[in-house]
Amino acid sequence: MANPELVRGGEYAARGDYHRTPDPSWDYYPTYLAKLRAVRAYLDALPAGTRVLDAGCGEGVLVDEYSGRLQIVGVDANYSSERVTTGSLMALPFADGSFARALCLDVLEHLAFADQPRALAELHRVIAPGGELLVSVPNLAHLQSRIQFLLRGRLIRTASEYKHPGDRPIVEYLHLARRAGLTLVRRRGIFPTIPVVTHLIRKHPQGLAPVHRALTALLPIPGWCFLNLLTFRRD
Repeated sequence: MANPELVRGGEYAARGDYHRTPDPSWDYYPTYLAKLRAVRAYLDALPAGTRVLDAGCGEGVLVDEYSGRLQIVGVDANYSSERVTTGSLMALPFADGSFARALCLDVLEHLAFADQPRALAELHRVIAPGGELLVSVPNLAHLQSRIQFLLRGRLIRTASEYKHPGDRPIVEYLHLARRAGLTLVRRRGIFPTIPVVTHLIRKHPQGLAPVHRALTALLPIPGWCFLNLLTFRRD
C-alpha cells in the first residue's frame, strides 16, 4: 500500500526529516530519546513477524528500523515513502482487525478535540481482538503545570495552541480510550516536571540529559510527568 514516491507536507516540508537526526538543542530532545528507548523495548519484545501499524508515524523512523523483523507499516497525513502511506487517522486505509499491535506516538494532541474520539475508534477497529495499542501523549496536568495553576490560575500548555489543539490532562485521554473500547493495561511516566530543574533541563537539554534520566527513574509518577506512555488492550 505504500507510495514509493517521497512526499512531504506540513512541518516536514519546512523542516525535513527532523526526527531522524533530532537537534540536541531541542527542548524536547531528552524526552524524545526516552520515549524512543521505551518504544524500542516494547517492539523488541514482540515475536518476529508481528503485524504492527505505526499511525501518525511521520518520517517512519521506527517503520524503517523494524521492517526487517516485524511486519510493520506506517501511515501519516503529511508523509509518504516506500514504507509510509499517506492517510488520515480518521479513516485508516486498512481492514478491520488487520494488526496485532498499533503505535500512536505523540499524535493525538495534534488533533482537534472533536477528532480524537474518531481517531481512537479507528485504531480500535484496525487492531485485532486481544491486540494492543501503545500511545504516547503529553500531559497538560504535569507537575509544573499544576503548580502554575495553583499559583496563577492557568495551566502550562505542552506546546502552542496551534501545534497542540487537542492538549488534555492524561485522565481525559484515558476516558476517551475507555469509550473507544480500549482497556488500560500499563501507564508509564517520562520526565516529572520539577520546578526550576525543569526550566534548566529545557534550557540545556543535551548537557542535562543525565538529570532528565535520573528524574524519570526516581519519580516516574505518571500524573507528574510531561509525557505518558499508555498501553491499551482491545478486548
